Amino acid sequence: MAKQQNNDDQPKLKRKQYEKEMRRLQAELCHLQEWVKAEGRRIMLVFEGRDGAGKGGTIKAITERVSPRVFRVVALPAPSDREKSQLYIQRYMEHFPAAGEIIIFDRSWYNRAGVEYVMGFCTKEEHRDFLELCPQIEKVVVDQGVQLIKYWLEVSNNEQKRRFEARITDPLRQWKLSPTDLPSRSRWYDYSHARDMMLKATDTKAAPWYILRSDDKKRARLNCISHFLSLIPYKKVKREKVKLLKRKNKDKYDDQATLKGRNFVPEKY
Repeated sequence: MAKQQNNDDQPKLKRKQYEKEMRRLQAELCHLQEWVKAEGRRIMLVFEGRDGAGKGGTIKAITERVSPRVFRVVALPAPSDREKSQLYIQRYMEHFPAAGEIIIFDRSWYNRAGVEYVMGFCTKEEHRDFLELCPQIEKVVVDQGVQLIKYWLEVSNNEQKRRFEARITDPLRQWKLSPTDLPSRSRWYDYSHARDMMLKATDTKAAPWYILRSDDKKRARLNCISHFLSLIPYKKVKREKVKLLKRKNKDKYDDQATLKGRNFVPEKY
């Protein structure tokens, strides 16, 4: 098990250093992508954590340079009335990976262990049943050949407060504030208790949780991608050399002249 670390005393990561290492890791993600397609592997990534922990930015760093046909992000809205009548995990299962896919859940069935439990959106009995059944379902999924990787992003109290304050004042971040975000500040320890119960019940050998400290967003993203890559025995897949074809001039004509009189976007920049 990796030793717990605290990055408070580490010097700030320089942008050039971060971008260089991120580019290297994203190139490895591209190699992984080709291997997953070639081997028909099925991989699921689950991202959970406190509000403001940086899940979205980490997922964006993972998916920035790869194909959305292979790396598919699933972020489900609140369940409909019909979905509420289904088995709790049913609406998530339809998004589970087929061969050659990596599915990333931005929040997942673990909503029941966190926000639903703390905010009273489910009963204590439903919460208890979830914690009991979830490990059993995940073991079945893993036994069927799906690699399930679960990350919990842990942000400190002070850093979460700073990020929430930034969201309140920045119009580019205000959309990140949901009706459940602000109560999570006052109910910090309720969420801590819910996290502890979740980890105790669902941190299993078949599907362990990996805790990612995320006060430093840049380091967290690099650490997450590096760790993810280390869990998969991928190899670089040989690809045929691509040769750019020459344009045929048999039917040559002025294909710009035919666009005259059409509606063009004004070139303001």
